[in-house]
Amino acid sequence: MVFFSESLGIPSLRVLAQKLLELVFDYEIEKEPLLFHVFSNAGAMLYRYMVELLQTHVRFCHLHVVGAIFDSGPGDSNLVGALRALSVILRHRSAMLRLLFLVAFALVAVLFHILFAPLTGLFHTHFYDRLQDAGSHWPELYLYSRGDAVVRARDVERMVEARLGHQVLVRSVDFVSSAHVSHLLDYPTYYASLCVDFMHNCVQ
Repeated sequence: MVFFSESLGIPSLRVLAQKLLELVFDYEIEKEPLLFHVFSNAGAMLYRYMVELLQTHVRFCHLHVVGAIFDSGPGDSNLVGALRALSVILRHRSAMLRLLFLVAFALVAVLFHILFAPLTGLFHTHFYDRLQDAGSHWPELYLYSRGDAVVRARDVERMVEARLGHQVLVRSVDFVSSAHVSHLLDYPTYYASLCVDFMHNCVQ
């Protein structure tokens, strides 16, 4: 549902983003360095609102964010990838039910794109576009794969280029063959070392 609500310009994740940032104060770690680890497009949608709150909300603007890691995202609008992701979610359902859901999802997605995208574009910026031009300047690490059937590698690479254009310190690693959000499973030692090294560089 979050994908549809965001497409319609309904900021359904903004409240959740604020609650997550408030946890920093609940756990009394607001003076500690913060590093985001963002997974796939749903995570990127949530991160988009967290960045906005960090820049506009009085309570959060003093938090010390040192970096962000993106795993398997963000990806631009991609119906085929969305269908593949939904297929994975529904893999334990019967074949007929899975097919019904996929066809219904595809039809609704196409209708939303044709009927509502031009309208919502007047007052709502797509999360991918918003992240390309985000005002954040902490370092970013992008972990992706050409073998990802859900989020296209070229979408991540376009994001990297856009962030570099905003003078953000960016590193990207293409795992080449690992599937969507499976880089850690396929390359546990390498993945962990990339994240730990990035974290150390961010807090130094």
